[in-house]
Amino acid sequence: MKYTRIAALAAIGVAATLSLTACGSDSSGKDSSSEGSSSSSSSSSSSDSGSKSEGGSGSGGSEAGNAKAGSGEDTKSEAASNGATKTSAKITFCKTEDLAIDARDAAPDKDSGRIDITMINRGSTTCSATGFAGVDIKDADHTSNPIERGHAQPRITTLKPGDAAVFNLAYDIDNTGKSLASPTNILVTPPNEAHTVNLKWPAGAGDIKGAYTDVEVYPTHTTE
Repeated sequence: MKYTRIAALAAIGVAATLSLTACGSDSSGKDSSSEGSSSSSSSSSSSDSGSKSEGGSGSGGSEAGNAKAGSGEDTKSEAASNGATKTSAKITFCKTEDLAIDARDAAPDKDSGRIDITMINRGSTTCSATGFAGVDIKDADHTSNPIERGHAQPRITTLKPGDAAVFNLAYDIDNTGKSLASPTNILVTPPNEAHTVNLKWPAGAGDIKGAYTDVEVYPTHTTE
């Protein structure tokens, strides 16, 4: 009986020990799980918070960067556009109203007749006088005769305010005193213009040999 009682007590002690171990294990498991869950939740929360913060900051920074980049591009584009507008602006042809025009005798010798016609830019902007002027010679009988173009290539003739361009009429001089031409005026229409100026035939210029069809006009050039 004594043996049986001792064995029973020993069995109860073992059972109690096992029970306590099991309880401790469950408690430890729960705590560990709770800590893991809490830690995971905290980490997740921190991650989400960091992610949102970075996202907000990153997004805002990116937009600011894009805005600056866009602003820079716009500025460059606008500058390029302005530059293109300035550089691609075409120089217009000189207007008759902006030109001071006169004619003078410039014969190099007694056989070669030459009338130099000078055009000075009195306007406020640079203009082009490139090409052939239209020229008619008016005779004492009140008829006018168009002058043919000489065989020459036009040269670029750009006039800043105050600059001058020259073109000339060339012909042979009749020294016999029997010329049938009696010029009184020169009607000049600047290149690419429609308005004409009326100039006096230069006094002292030699008589024209042949007819007005023998007179030739040459393209403009600068005086420099």
